[in-house]
Amino acid sequence: MKQIISSLYALLESTKVLDFLAPLCLRLYLVPVFWMAGTKKLDSFDSTVEWFGNPDWGLGLPFPFVMALLATWTEILGALALLFGFGTRLLAVPLMFTMIVAATTVHLEFGWQAIADPGAPYANERVMESADKLQRAKSILRENGNYDWLTSSGSFVVLNNGIEFAATYFIMLLALFFMGAGRYFSVDYWVKEKMLNNIIEQQGR
Repeated sequence: MKQIISSLYALLESTKVLDFLAPLCLRLYLVPVFWMAGTKKLDSFDSTVEWFGNPDWGLGLPFPFVMALLATWTEILGALALLFGFGTRLLAVPLMFTMIVAATTVHLEFGWQAIADPGAPYANERVMESADKLQRAKSILRENGNYDWLTSSGSFVVLNNGIEFAATYFIMLLALFFMGAGRYFSVDYWVKEKMLNNIIEQQGR
């Protein structure tokens, strides 16, 4: 039994040669998320500023122009930084802050779920009510529309708009903050390697 455990442990340890894949995959997953969010804000920047500042149908944030500017460029520059693995740990901080702001100002009132699923453990009253509404909507579409064509690109769902995605991206960024951009496929790694080589050369003189 001891030999089996030792062999399994050795096998697990051998996978560390591929440990660069975890941060690389996290970075590449998050790149389009923040790039699309940032460029969308930039493309309609005036509307973004209005949404940030309006207390009736928007977020009602103070200094909306400044806040919109910071959010937009944090997401755009953050996406580029994640792509190249440059300043990853440093830039993860403002990106995490952006996710906290998004979660608390936009999504928190709707609970956890992004997509309403009454069978999930975090389903709130709003989500539970969505089941009847979704079935009613499907019934109307079956009776009055080409339902097969309407659902050919995927099933209909109810958007709950909870904090799920913002929280998930925050956790992924938190992991990158502690582990860094990873070996080989990041600027951070090669900058660090260059600096270490210079230090070794200087100490060897």
